[in-house]
Amino acid sequence: MPGETSVRVGVFSLHNSKETKAILNAVEALGHNPVWLRRENTSVEIRDGELVLEPDVDVIANRLLLSKTEYPDELLGLVNLYASVVPTLNPPMSVLRATHKFAAAVRLAEEGVRVPDAILALSTERLNELCDPYGTEAVYKTAIGTHGGGTWKVDLNDPISSRVGKRQAFVQQLIEQDDDGPHSDLRVYVVGDSVLGGMIRSAPDEEWRTNVALGGDVRAAGDVLTDEVSRTALDAANAIGLDYAGVDLIRNERDWYVLEVNPTAGFKGFFEATGHSPAPHIARAAIETAGGSVDEDRVVELTATLDDTVPACKPSTSRRDLSEQPTIGYTTEVVVSGTSGSATVVAKSDTGASRTSIDTGVAADVGAGPIRRTSRVRSGSSKSSRTRPVVDIVVGIAGNHYTVSANIEDRSHMENPVLLGRDILEHYQVDISKRVGEEDTTIEE
Repeated sequence: MPGETSVRVGVFSLHNSKETKAILNAVEALGHNPVWLRRENTSVEIRDGELVLEPDVDVIANRLLLSKTEYPDELLGLVNLYASVVPTLNPPMSVLRATHKFAAAVRLAEEGVRVPDAILALSTERLNELCDPYGTEAVYKTAIGTHGGGTWKVDLNDPISSRVGKRQAFVQQLIEQDDDGPHSDLRVYVVGDSVLGGMIRSAPDEEWRTNVALGGDVRAAGDVLTDEVSRTALDAANAIGLDYAGVDLIRNERDWYVLEVNPTAGFKGFFEATGHSPAPHIARAAIETAGGSVDEDRVVELTATLDDTVPACKPSTSRRDLSEQPTIGYTTEVVVSGTSGSATVVAKSDTGASRTSIDTGVAADVGAGPIRRTSRVRSGSSKSSRTRPVVDIVVGIAGNHYTVSANIEDRSHMENPVLLGRDILEHYQVDISKRVGEEDTTIEE
């Protein structure tokens, strides 16, 4: 019976996502003990030859976001310590395989799961030589990326780079869709051997990427989620070695292709489309992996709510921790990267701007684009506004890289060709007394 053996379920997550909170709340609602493994409370000690983990848990649900860190090997090493002694759902090497999109595609192809053709080459010259079979248009991706960042539709008549910033990039076949509606794909959520459901994601206006984080519309998959599609999604998750995942598929006039297998797929869009939360199913899988039991009716009941309130088990944060954001100067040196190259420039910080802006000349030099949409911007005290094109660009600051949708504008008459907005500055404190070329202008670690 549930409750006879209480399982300590650790969710390894260094961020404050609604998915992490929902899983922890579901563990508690199912009568077991949730433990949030964060920077504030996690340590590992070797004591007399034995590994001592703090906090002590019976099982781990891995929610580390490798794609959002510049140093995924550090996070992999950390969770590997736990995985060596504690059962871990979404084991670290499987998450690494999924996070590297080309490595995932290779594994899927080896296991007989249909994927789009793709090319990865270490040199720019070789990559461009191999693109002839792809026609004039293809998908161009960084090997590691998330929320649609690092994904472009490119014209292969123009040269492309084998790298975007410090990240390897590759070319993927564009799967054509034969209808005149918005570009769409299907996300299927898998936990263990079960398919929880699916949602059709449609791209917003003037966009072809379907990610919910970019404003994509969602609806329940309905009859589209056939037995064949469900089997393909299960096969894809199993091939990568994941215990839970969002599997993204796309169909042309004949076949379904697996685009990606996401180990940290979001819950918001799926819940909006289907009315079901994956969190209780993930919580149950973790509890049962550690030998605990749950009430099946309670699991079903909990799926009707996406409880992402802050769980009681969240460790307290000291004031010192809150102040440990790195510091950036009023001006700082950045590396701007696009599909054809990179440029190092001096950028100005502007906490009043919501979006980063880049000069048209720099954008052209690095291959920023294509234009995603336009944004309307009011200039200074003027009541009038004007539109600016918006493109994806990668901005590197002291080893950290951010894929943002930046405004393109003529800044040739300005001292700094790049203006950093809050989309990047939210990760930093800004010290307006610091300038490039003066002492102590480097980012504090």
